[in-house]
Amino acid sequence: MRAGRALALNFVMANAESKSSLIMPGQSAVESPAEATPSCWSCGTMRAVHFCSACGKVQPPKPVDYFTFFGFPRKLNLDTAVLEKEFYALSRRLHPDVFGQADDRERAWSLEQSSMLNDAYRTLKDPIKRTGYLLRLEGIELEEQSKQATEKARATGELKKQVVPPDLLEEVFELNMHLEELRMQKKMGEDDPALLEEIGKAKLSLEEKHDALLSELKAEWQKWDESEDESTGRKALDKMLDVLNRRNYIRNLLRDVNEAME
Repeated sequence: MRAGRALALNFVMANAESKSSLIMPGQSAVESPAEATPSCWSCGTMRAVHFCSACGKVQPPKPVDYFTFFGFPRKLNLDTAVLEKEFYALSRRLHPDVFGQADDRERAWSLEQSSMLNDAYRTLKDPIKRTGYLLRLEGIELEEQSKQATEKARATGELKKQVVPPDLLEEVFELNMHLEELRMQKKMGEDDPALLEEIGKAKLSLEEKHDALLSELKAEWQKWDESEDESTGRKALDKMLDVLNRRNYIRNLLRDVNEAME
């Protein structure tokens, strides 16, 4: 808790001023000398990231990533209680209604900062989104296994990048055969309780694997957070990528099972 507070305090005094929004994966914050002036646009004193520490005026959005926006280091074992507290405190101060009587520029800044705040909070509070976001910041993309990606591949005829985890090959092959058989039975108006039972067992097994992968992912968080060299950090990132891809694949299998059993 103390570390989180100290980081938040260190983050308060920024050394840049910009009209850009949050840094997204793949972007970098390159500032001109004029943008690097650490002073409030209104009173000229040392500015804070979101508000001036002297006059309290809202400041132009600074290009930072989601972690930096809240004053956290780029680590995954994040204190969500501190995150939530900071979110609500900033929400109260950045809400556009607070700046109803301010000039157009301040209203625009508060709206942009509020939007940035919500995006950052939604991402960081969710352990899976937080991990995926960190991977993208580090230049690593997940396999696209969403339902939208599947539908796009079917519509365009393109091959969707999707790798079946080796440890699931046999199980997935058998499950897909069962699902196809179930779909055929539904078309013919038939019902096979034994087949439904087999699919139910497979579904339970997949749910257990899906839940277990979160624990595996958190073990890699620790390795990343404690890494002191690039090689160790990269190994943790690669492992997290593998875990998330497997988890996404299983999630989509469960989606297919649920749709087939409806």
